[in-house]
Amino acid sequence: MVASIILLALPASALAAQNQDPDWPCVQRKVPELSLGQIWNGPDLPASAADWSTDPDIPDLVRELAARRVPIPEAEQEIRDFAAALPKDRAQEQLAKLFQGLFDHMNNERAQVMSGIGRYARNQVQLAARLRKEGSEVDALSAKPDADHAEIARLTDRLVFETRIFEERVQSLTYVCEVPTLIEQRLYALAKVIAEEMKEK
Repeated sequence: MVASIILLALPASALAAQNQDPDWPCVQRKVPELSLGQIWNGPDLPASAADWSTDPDIPDLVRELAARRVPIPEAEQEIRDFAAALPKDRAQEQLAKLFQGLFDHMNNERAQVMSGIGRYARNQVQLAARLRKEGSEVDALSAKPDADHAEIARLTDRLVFETRIFEERVQSLTYVCEVPTLIEQRLYALAKVIAEEMKEK
């Protein structure tokens, strides 16, 4: 029984990732950082776009637009409203700063999520090894002629409980693995609207 619990739990973890990074457990291919070329198809960005964090209007807007609690259509409309309120002689520069800010902020957020996924996966590997060890110990104990059946039952119950936790964490990891892709998709959608607004100015 114990052996079957471990055998069922471990393959479900999908920890043997098909990537070169052994700590990357997701089905999605690991791309550590995004590049501007992947996301941006608008006009060339001026050098001043890099100074977005010191602009009085941009940082708060970046944080608001990047937040996944804000539906993408609402965020897109916020960008259009922001662009409509800009003086014509400042529109290109401010929109460029907005995109650069979103790119820097969301790329960093995505990297932090991916780092967390790696730590999560390493913890799962360690937990899987401990479950295997405990399972082997319970099997060895059960094989003894003078085995304490009450102790075996207690250890088995604990192993079943820990295996359930392991499987729940596997399920959580499946959802967490989607987050970098969701961030990338959101950034691309917002960048598209900014590029459209810049072309109209």
